Amino acid sequence: MTEAGVTDHKDEAPMLAAYSLKPVIEAFASAAGVDVETRDISLAGRILAVFADLLPEDQRVPDTLTELGELATTPEANIIKLPNISASVPQLKAAIAELRALGYELPTYPDSPTTDEEKDARARYDSVKGSAVNPVLREGNSDRRAPAAVKNYAKSHPHRMGAWSADSKTEVAVRLTEDDGGTTVLKKDLAVEGGEVVDATFMSAVALDAFLAGLKADDGLGAIFAGLDELENGAEIR
Repeated sequence: MTEAGVTDHKDEAPMLAAYSLKPVIEAFASAAGVDVETRDISLAGRILAVFADLLPEDQRVPDTLTELGELATTPEANIIKLPNISASVPQLKAAIAELRALGYELPTYPDSPTTDEEKDARARYDSVKGSAVNPVLREGNSDRRAPAAVKNYAKSHPHRMGAWSADSKTEVAVRLTEDDGGTTVLKKDLAVEGGEVVDATFMSAVALDAFLAGLKADDGLGAIFAGLDELENGAEIR
């Protein structure tokens, strides 16, 4: 009998990771005669599932997270959890607004519920936000700390760093945006509120290519980075 493994359907940016990883999973599974199925546990899917009783028949979706939670308790379960968003309140509100715009008559997220209806809606929404997925697929256990047996083994067999050798090929390299260390203001007069934390990052693919090419050309590091230009069947560094 052909067995089945289950992967999950995700949101936005995590979906990019899912589309990259799923073909790899399918390739290995197919060699063993295992079919791979997909379940939707995206934030939108979780929202629609908890409000299924308030939606018309053609808009209802199954509660696949509960389904996977039950499957996780069986010995034959093969569930591969792909990356997903934790769903903060702003993300939750954005998803609700998008679904409402698509014609789903969902209640808005009540920040300060007072009526029984608002309290019920808030309880349902709170059940799908945050890390709602991990405890279910881990059978209620989201503790990622190392078990006592592993800690005790590490204490009994400590790993010590050896003496540093000048022949080591390890090198830490940092490159500034400008060689003289100067900075450039990208945007002036950016309005922020008091106490607000502003952060931004930027990576230039051109600068990264040049940086890696410089490492590859280095006499001491060339052998380590020689494989960079062999990626993708001889393609240049991308």
